[in-house]
Amino acid sequence: MIKKICLLSLCLLALGAGATEPYPTVHMRALPDFLKRVWLLNKPDMSDQSRCAAAFDGDGESDKATLQCSVHIRMAAEGARRAMRYCEEKRAELKIRDACKVVVE
Repeated sequence: MIKKICLLSLCLLALGAGATEPYPTVHMRALPDFLKRVWLLNKPDMSDQSRCAAAFDGDGESDKATLQCSVHIRMAAEGARRAMRYCEEKRAELKIRDACKVVVE
């Protein structure tokens, strides 16, 4: 009985590990059209570990939007960290109010 409980606990812990992104996310469909086009241009060079982060104010202001990607990366977590760092730097430069979010499909 104890073995079964320990095994069940271990399985539940394994399922929860890495199941979610530690950063806020935005679905690719929610991006403004001009950012979708940039994302689609980067998509062929991306691997499973690549990540992009986006920040934008409103739907129509291309000067108040950024999409920054970390493409050539070995670990998804590091890709997300770098994409968020690049996005935050650009967000501060462009004075975008909305927070950076990792783009998901």
